[in-house]
Amino acid sequence: MTTTAHALDTLPMPGHKDNKFYTDVNPLTMSLGETLSTSVKFLFARKNRTPKVRLPIQQADLRPFSRRGKGEFNSTWLGHSSLMINMDGFRILLDPVFEQKVSIVGPKRFNGQVPLDISDLPEVDLVIISHDHYDHLNKFTLGAIRDKVGLFMVPLGVDAHLKSWEVPEEKIIAMNWWDSHETAKGLKVTACPSQHFSGRGLMDRNKTLWASWVIESPTYKIFFSGDSGYFSGFATIGKNLGPFDMTFMECGAYDPSWHGVHMYPEETVKAHQDLRAEFFIPFTGEPLTWPSTPGTIP
Repeated sequence: MTTTAHALDTLPMPGHKDNKFYTDVNPLTMSLGETLSTSVKFLFARKNRTPKVRLPIQQADLRPFSRRGKGEFNSTWLGHSSLMINMDGFRILLDPVFEQKVSIVGPKRFNGQVPLDISDLPEVDLVIISHDHYDHLNKFTLGAIRDKVGLFMVPLGVDAHLKSWEVPEEKIIAMNWWDSHETAKGLKVTACPSQHFSGRGLMDRNKTLWASWVIESPTYKIFFSGDSGYFSGFATIGKNLGPFDMTFMECGAYDPSWHGVHMYPEETVKAHQDLRAEFFIPFTGEPLTWPSTPGTIP
């Protein structure tokens, strides 16, 4: 069952007009010429973008993810924004992308290797998607794992992508900001604001919603930012839904052209403080490959 988390007249909500979502602040104000110039630079510029040495590769250890015990907490970073989390025995994937190259002209993993074999994944309780950009919503990955997953939670409109890729409709929950869904097993998830945008082509900008997420099990409460620029919404989320045991925050997508929709490192730290959280795990804004070592909250 999906419910509204709080009184809507006190919290920011996205608008919807002419089949598009919008907020009071337009964080991406580039002209067409600036957009084209930035796109060319992003796709083809190579200066200072590739490490001079080969990055280390480590295959993900699925054993911590697979355990079902209450009190479990471990997280493994799988590159870019993909995370594998076990909290109280609930197995959760955040923005899973297990493909070497996500689009024809887009970036690919530096080392080429995906840090796990999809066939080795155990049953997954929940997959959460933050928005529909190619590096966060991957058709190949969802097709490969859909039979292993009990439930998918996505922002409004993203459900249409999943349905077109033959994910069963009964497995999909589409949510607006501040909507909450609690599974029968005791896992509560709330969709929250973020300062970003959506679209997978030239003509579908903001036709689907984007979101950050609060995930709460009987023992733990965490926050996942997805992609976002720094904005006052972090403090609002912290006030209404915090404090948190841990935040997973985007960090270091450097470029003034998209500063409104991504955070510099110092802004990521400020956002973590706004959220009133104890532990802080930054994830990269670049498509790297190796997972972090699983960590445990004492």
